[in-house]
Amino acid sequence: MISPDRWRKSSYSGEGDGNNCVEIAHLGPHIAVRDSKTPTRATLTFPLTAFAPFLRALKATPER
Repeated sequence: MISPDRWRKSSYSGEGDGNNCVEIAHLGPHIAVRDSKTPTRATLTFPLTAFAPFLRALKATPER
């Protein structure tokens, strides 16, 4: 389990209380991502070199 002080909320947390967001944690050669509404559930972990392409793909995908 990743210690709570390692996580930070996305700068795109949404309006108001920021419930529509993800949190990330930098873990040396990896980046972990979790849903802020369910922080005890599963996380996605990416090698640092794969995180930027992942973000670009998300930005290129139209919202539903």
